[in-house]
Amino acid sequence: MSPWLLVALAYLLGSIPFSYIAGRMVKGIDLREHGSGNLGATNTFRVLGAKVAAPVMLFDVLKGTLPVALFPHLEHTNDWRWQLAYGAAAIIGHVFSIYMRFKGGKGVATSAGVFLGLSPVALGVAFAVWLVVLKMTKMVSASSISGALALIVVLLIVPERTEIRILGLAVAAFVIFAHRSNVGRILRGTEPRFGAKKEPEATVAAAAVTADGEKVE
Repeated sequence: MSPWLLVALAYLLGSIPFSYIAGRMVKGIDLREHGSGNLGATNTFRVLGAKVAAPVMLFDVLKGTLPVALFPHLEHTNDWRWQLAYGAAAIIGHVFSIYMRFKGGKGVATSAGVFLGLSPVALGVAFAVWLVVLKMTKMVSASSISGALALIVVLLIVPERTEIRILGLAVAAFVIFAHRSNVGRILRGTEPRFGAKKEPEATVAAAAVTADGEKVE
């Protein structure tokens, strides 16, 4: 199979909006109109709760892992750089979903899935940092930024291909950039905490906002 075709398939796979599907199936709502408006596991948790968000996160991770683990066996170029292309395409698909008018999530779970297939040691350390920071701060944004920084550091330490390091740097930089508004709220002390109640039934039709009037992301 042509590797270019597989890149396109990786993008289409990454574009599948599992959070949107969950919102429609569980509550009949469009998650783009609730919470942060992002189509990711964090907003799914905030609006629909942990039982719905857990499978959404799992599927978002698999969107990244499957292309880098499976697609190289479907083409015969013996060029491992295509594996990176499949992973990058899946992440881009999640962030800019063709099915959702090029709107999606911030790509954290799908990026984790990609590096689970490319560099599991680096991903393992980054995930451990993510968990520790989440436990300490109760803020998903802070843990995501910390995990991204940890990924960069580990990729620079462990023996790894230069191209994987470059991809890791690009992904981490994007994750940090995507959370730029969260940084401001963290500094102001208005960032929502993990474990807060999901949107009440009576207000599910309205987008959630923080105390300073900004939409939660």
